[in-house]
Amino acid sequence: MNSKLLNIQTKIFMAFLIIFAISCTDGFEELNTPPTSSTTINPGIVLAKVQRDGNFLQSNQTSNCTLGSWVQYWNSSTNLPTSRYVFQNGDWGGYYGCIRNIAQIRNDLLLGKESTPEGKTKLAIAKIIEIDLWQYITDMWGDIPFSESALGEDKLIPQPKYDTQESIYKKLIGDLDAAIGNLDASDDSYGSYDLYYKGDVTKWIKYANSVKLQLGMRLKYVDPAFAKATVEAALSQPLISGNSDNAMVQTNTDYTSSYNPLLNHFVGGSPDLRYLAEAIVAQLVNTNDPRLTMIAAPTATSVKAGKLEYKGKAIALTDALSVGINNDDYSQCSNLTFFNLAYNQAHPIPQYVYTYSEICFYKAEAALESWGGLTPAQAEGFYQDGIRAAMALKPYEITTIPQTYIDAQFSFAGLTSEQKLEKIMTQKWIMYFGRSYSAYAEWRRTGYPVLTPGPNLGSTNGQIPRRVGYPANEALLNEKNYNEVVSRMSHGDSYLTKVWWDAKAK
Repeated sequence: MNSKLLNIQTKIFMAFLIIFAISCTDGFEELNTPPTSSTTINPGIVLAKVQRDGNFLQSNQTSNCTLGSWVQYWNSSTNLPTSRYVFQNGDWGGYYGCIRNIAQIRNDLLLGKESTPEGKTKLAIAKIIEIDLWQYITDMWGDIPFSESALGEDKLIPQPKYDTQESIYKKLIGDLDAAIGNLDASDDSYGSYDLYYKGDVTKWIKYANSVKLQLGMRLKYVDPAFAKATVEAALSQPLISGNSDNAMVQTNTDYTSSYNPLLNHFVGGSPDLRYLAEAIVAQLVNTNDPRLTMIAAPTATSVKAGKLEYKGKAIALTDALSVGINNDDYSQCSNLTFFNLAYNQAHPIPQYVYTYSEICFYKAEAALESWGGLTPAQAEGFYQDGIRAAMALKPYEITTIPQTYIDAQFSFAGLTSEQKLEKIMTQKWIMYFGRSYSAYAEWRRTGYPVLTPGPNLGSTNGQIPRRVGYPANEALLNEKNYNEVVSRMSHGDSYLTKVWWDAKAK
């Protein structure tokens, strides 16, 4: 075939394609839209995704191995630099991604329905979740982009300023009050899309007041008067009142989707990530805690010897101290509880968000201060109720606890107020196992339990970090505002700078 004929055929073919394309533009949108597709996003799907993703961030492998090693649940000292106090950043992008998604409900999906039964309560619930997320972020990093973030695509500010944590907390509490006021059981709700409460507005009211209790208590040592007013306002309203009110994300046994994040320690991770820290194991052993064998496995050495023993590994070891350690002499996290029951035997452990046990411990602390009409004499009862509620959670499910054991191990007799607080916070720390963010926040706030830093000096001269560092791209992409916020930090953008509410003299 000569080139001239080929050229003519090519031109004819191209002309045919152009004519065909033009003729097909009539009804193009109808032809290219599947008849079963949705042109709008269901806000319930967005809510469910954020509930899952936002809470799994608190207990993913990074959080557990970093924050979890700082509060001495996990050893991890030879695996992650952060566990040895070597400066790195946290999961900033993950949290802000959740903020962006949940804000889409108010900025787009339910925009204009703020005062209607179709939107008012749904928007209030979404706002409560957003408040949760903002608290997570500011508690981790301190001052953060807040007021100029999550404003919608038409109001995007590429380089947002950093708001102070003080202003953020006060705005969150005000926003929470407004959201609570908009919760109405007669409005439309999210139904089964709501992973916490299946759209039960009565439980959302309890949850929101419980969040307010937590926000107020965080401020106890930095602004006692405001903290007291906030806590007392929360105590005067319905709170989570039993384990049936617990907020949680149910998990499943499919390792590719909504599995409990603790499974990261058993599937696809280094075996070294499974070893428990000395502090948590010693606490359980010393109090003969019935959760011991469900949290910790006996050492391999003791199993071989026929006399079971439980011992955690020291944290933040130097390379020199790590040499010659026999891992068989230390306890891993219980494979039976956290792998077999959660994965192989279809007994998934939920990811807890907020529980009745926490309410009991907060009430015990408030009683020590005589806040909200409570008295110091009531503190022990709330404290013991919190322990019972914690032991009844999955995977422990210990519902019968002898009072003789409670009296022997968990009495306030002869203790000072500060010693009582230490006992409350130590039990809260155990209850938070697997929820490292919450444990880290409460440890920084109160100083309890007393934790001894590991010997590796890292970037903190051997101190347990007080915050997480900003991601490196903030200095590049938001340079002016980043430099401004760093200039007002006591130790710059480092592990040693404390967040605003971390103000207790220790």
